Amino acid sequence: MVFQTEIEFTLPKGYMESVGVLHRDGVMRLATAADEILPLRDPRVQQNPAYLTIIVLARVITRLGALQDVNTKVIEGMFASDLNYLQTLYERLNGDGDGMAISERTNGSALGLERSGGRFGVLGEA
Repeated sequence: MVFQTEIEFTLPKGYMESVGVLHRDGVMRLATAADEILPLRDPRVQQNPAYLTIIVLARVITRLGALQDVNTKVIEGMFASDLNYLQTLYERLNGDGDGMAISERTNGSALGLERSGGRFGVLGEA
């Protein structure tokens, strides 16, 4: 089994450069702890916590079309539907498996955890 650290994507609309070039295909990598922690120190995030999304996406998108650099200005310039698409993709790639059960059963007994309703509980229990 191969551990996937990057995923290719195609934006629904695409990022339009000021010179009129449209960029739709890109690559996003798995986030590290630093990708989520270090931006919290950024003054833009401290003034507006919603800006965290912009910085994190700029850190984890490694390629977008023929752009030399994917930075916060690029993410800021995206259409809202593309930003929403990237946020959803980020959650799928980096999420904690919300809604998914992790289990190992021996003789019918539940030995794993299941996340449901924001709480952890033993599989097989109500």
